Amino acid sequence: MKLERQTKVINRLGLHARASAKLVKSAGRYTSSILIGTDSETVDGKSIMGLMMLAATQGTTMTITIEGEDAENAMHDIVGLFENRFDEHE
Repeated sequence: MKLERQTKVINRLGLHARASAKLVKSAGRYTSSILIGTDSETVDGKSIMGLMMLAATQGTTMTITIEGEDAENAMHDIVGLFENRFDEHE
């Protein structure tokens, strides 16, 4: 199964080191291929360096593409991180 969804970075600090680490930890629980990108670049969602290189700030629209057997669960968890501001209470 292949899923694609867009979401926005809503936490104040953007996709910084701690948020990227949470995203990689969540993505690593799934066997599906996970790609996350902006308008200009797409990276492996299981790579902390790739995610940090996106330099996604608050308000950036992210495209999440997940392909594999557990794509639905992975998409639910990853979009949830964005929607919950990576559990950052600002």
